[in-house]
Amino acid sequence: MSANGTQETVVVAMSGGVDSSVAAALLIERGYRVIGITMKTYDFDEVGGNLQNETSCCGLGAIHDARAAASKLGIPHYVVDFREPFSEHVIQNFVGEYLNGRTPNPCVICNREIKWGALLRKADALGASKIATGHYARLRFDEATSRMVLSRGLYEAKDQSYALWAVSQEALGRTLFPLGDLTKPQVRAKASALGLSNASKQESFEICFVADYDHGRFLNEQVEGLQQSVAGGPIVMDGKQIGSHRGYPFYTIGQRKGIGSFGKKVYVTEIDKESNTITIGTSVDLLHRGLVATDVNWVSVAPPRGELKVTAKVRYKDDASPAVLKPVQGGRVEILFDERKRAITPGQSVVVYDGDDVVAGGIIETVLK
Repeated sequence: MSANGTQETVVVAMSGGVDSSVAAALLIERGYRVIGITMKTYDFDEVGGNLQNETSCCGLGAIHDARAAASKLGIPHYVVDFREPFSEHVIQNFVGEYLNGRTPNPCVICNREIKWGALLRKADALGASKIATGHYARLRFDEATSRMVLSRGLYEAKDQSYALWAVSQEALGRTLFPLGDLTKPQVRAKASALGLSNASKQESFEICFVADYDHGRFLNEQVEGLQQSVAGGPIVMDGKQIGSHRGYPFYTIGQRKGIGSFGKKVYVTEIDKESNTITIGTSVDLLHRGLVATDVNWVSVAPPRGELKVTAKVRYKDDASPAVLKPVQGGRVEILFDERKRAITPGQSVVVYDGDDVVAGGIIETVLK
């Protein structure tokens, strides 16, 4: 109930999966008036790669599963067209980052601009005070700092706090994470008890609009003449050209596949857009002491004046490593790891923690060797 005694309305982002369906169910049990919304973010005939199997979070099957869950729970369900903002903020950013020789994290941009941007505006139109998702993360309000504190989900195997660092304080203040204290087996058990048809539905891990995992195919279809314009650039190792590649946008730091065989395990260690050069080396060459990040969002603390001891992740499946964070010019941060970190990749997100709490996050701009 809200402060004036009326039933509080929450919009739940329902992807068709078990997590968001159970999130909706839990909120109903807590007395909220729940509205389910499935976001239509792209058309399969525009992104390609999976035309005969529309099963990802935005496909016809997902919409059907979300609608079936909403019907079972007795709540209204709407499909909302977010294709235009998704294309502008997520797909165009994804393409642009690869063209700049960087490796993007589209889920971070989608969370900030779509799930906690466009969806919040839709919630306002529906008279909802809050939105909720099936993310495995936790939120609390810290009265001492007057800030929303974003923390890891208790179930470490599914913690999704890494992808939420860019969500603003205002948006977090209107957010509920009903699954933050639950494990995935508990969520599936709850769905089974409720008779939800998606209780055992398989999870989807791919980038939703690149369902075949082939970002090279996607880029070639999105940018006319791309392959022809970048093919044949030099592959360099130990300062010498030892081969040629298919074009810098089709590679990422740490990649092994598709660079040839040189008698030992080698990896992409550097991408130079200006010269269309790919540098390769051994696993040792992937180790660096730190990074500089831009577009920093301070989450659980206000921007500090001095250094902070933190732990930091440079990719979703990374183990958080001890580091020192220091604010630098232009609102950026410098992060130096206690021990050298592997495959720090410009364009990816770095997220820093104090225990389980997200201190801040940003986009990796440069690597400190």
